[in-house]
Amino acid sequence: MLAPLAWAAAPQTAAREYIVYLGTGGSKTKGIYACRFNPATGSLSDPVLAAEASNPSFLAVHPSLKYLYAVGETGGRGRGGTVSAFSMDRKTGKLTLLNTVSSGGPGPCHLVVDKTGKNVLVANYSGGSVAVLPIQADGSLSERSSFIQHSGSSVDKARQEGPHAHSINVSPDNRFAVVADLGLDEVLVYRFDAVKGTLAPNDPPFAKVAPGAGPRHFTFHPNGKFGYVINEMGSTVTAFAWDARRGVLSEIQTISTLPAGFTGTNYDAEVITDRAGRFLYGSNRGHDSIALFSIDPRKGTLRFVETVSSQGKFPRNFNLDPTGAWMLVGNQNTDNVAVYKVDGSTGRITPTGRQVQAPSPICIKFVPVE
Repeated sequence: MLAPLAWAAAPQTAAREYIVYLGTGGSKTKGIYACRFNPATGSLSDPVLAAEASNPSFLAVHPSLKYLYAVGETGGRGRGGTVSAFSMDRKTGKLTLLNTVSSGGPGPCHLVVDKTGKNVLVANYSGGSVAVLPIQADGSLSERSSFIQHSGSSVDKARQEGPHAHSINVSPDNRFAVVADLGLDEVLVYRFDAVKGTLAPNDPPFAKVAPGAGPRHFTFHPNGKFGYVINEMGSTVTAFAWDARRGVLSEIQTISTLPAGFTGTNYDAEVITDRAGRFLYGSNRGHDSIALFSIDPRKGTLRFVETVSSQGKFPRNFNLDPTGAWMLVGNQNTDNVAVYKVDGSTGRITPTGRQVQAPSPICIKFVPVE
């Protein structure tokens, strides 16, 4: 049995080359794709199919770097989705399917591996539910050990007629799971037991965002004192203070991800911070840009700096490489992944002009080549 936080104690060091796994979706994709990325030059190879899979939109890497997990974002209401486990060949990038289990509900859209490497936690968007799937010694998945069905609605009758769990993250100490539910306008907090693989509502059980905001993805600040949720429908980011002992989120600010004067339709998607916690980035789908904010390290508040074109349409996901010197942006509707250079002192990103074509890129994960 793994000791608590054993994997988290060994931070990933910079590698000479990385495999970039691309989660994809829609009718044009055949599964999960892999590219090669060189952090010395910023070069990105054309993607090749690493494993066939059905709508593997979002991916999570095991902290041992031996296994990769993918949602099967399938099923409407009444039909369930799946989560698949793969072993990784870190020399070739090839993935080998270990097994596939039910996600516990339809439309799984996000998943994470907890910091002990013992569980996958998954959010089911269409079903409005979350589940925990234990990981076996060989990396395969067991049937769910915990399942929670959300209930309720919010003000937008078309999109918030019921719960829509859109992401799930574990706290830095692995004691809590935070779930952004677009349908409820709530960021829910659960007590998480990694040994038993269970979730239980915290007290208080959630933090509210503005009615109709539609919280989508969440990230913790590296210092563990703050958290940020990007609101898909409101095109905003809400900053929270995080009480790590009690597992409580308290709103401190909400700020737009769009430049002044923009009047078009927009849907926010991804949110991340840099490793040092100095900058926060969010993606705008419609404005088709990456928004940059500076972070006050004492207060956790955000200051809008600029937006930069995503070099395509509908940037659903993006990620910084492990060195922090580069950013890859996946544009779902134009089937391309664009490479950016990151200025570590200002956080600003600059397009390099390098792009690769990939069918509906939705998730980007880096794994060091062995």
